[in-house]
Amino acid sequence: MPHSLREQLCLARRKVGYQNLIVEKLVFHRLTLCAPWHRAARLRFGFDGNGMQTTCYTRCMANSFDASYYKRFYSSTPVHSRKKVALLADAVHNMCAWWDVPVRSVLDVGAGLGYWRDWYATNHPKVRRMSVDISEHACEKYDHEQRDIAKWAPERKFDLVVCHGVLQYPTAKDADAAIKNLAKATRNVLYLEVPTASDLRNVVDKKATDLNVHARSGDWYRKRLEKYFVQAGAGLWVARSSDALLYELERTKK
Repeated sequence: MPHSLREQLCLARRKVGYQNLIVEKLVFHRLTLCAPWHRAARLRFGFDGNGMQTTCYTRCMANSFDASYYKRFYSSTPVHSRKKVALLADAVHNMCAWWDVPVRSVLDVGAGLGYWRDWYATNHPKVRRMSVDISEHACEKYDHEQRDIAKWAPERKFDLVVCHGVLQYPTAKDADAAIKNLAKATRNVLYLEVPTASDLRNVVDKKATDLNVHARSGDWYRKRLEKYFVQAGAGLWVARSSDALLYELERTKK
């Protein structure tokens, strides 16, 4: 075979877009049955009766966002340019100031090229910054700490947490866990951008956007986020535990 079983599984997972764990199990089952040592292979790669364990899943995700991914989506026609992210970061920072929420620390989850971290380093150098990403390539090239937000939460809370274009990639189970960890990480404000099923149909630039993602409804995300946050619009979510005071019409719901 041209690739190891682990590599074939990662390639197969990428092709189906992480969207169907049943397909994934069948792919692995077929691969392992082709080998006389399939029982040992199942143990080696961490499978049980319900599917693959998280260590291999995280590893495959980490390897999927490689140099070719960044070349495809962040070179000539990037999904988000540094200039556009700078406008967004400035707006988010100033909305926090409007709510009298000091931003002394910021966590960027799925930091990618590091635009948010770099903007804070340039414009607010005293702010404590942490950038994390699941991608081995991004962490090595852009100097992030490698973390999977579905499995990890920081020991200390951050005034502002940024999660920009991340939650469409993990499975429903891992996205749910990621939201819980984002809540644990957020002292005051979360900025969240994630394309929903409606966005993928009607809003995104399909030529510049990675469509190999999970298409979930906005209600799916709201149901989970509203346990921990108040939606303030424009991607801003204020932690229910925060002291920030919002006018009634700044909230999308009472």
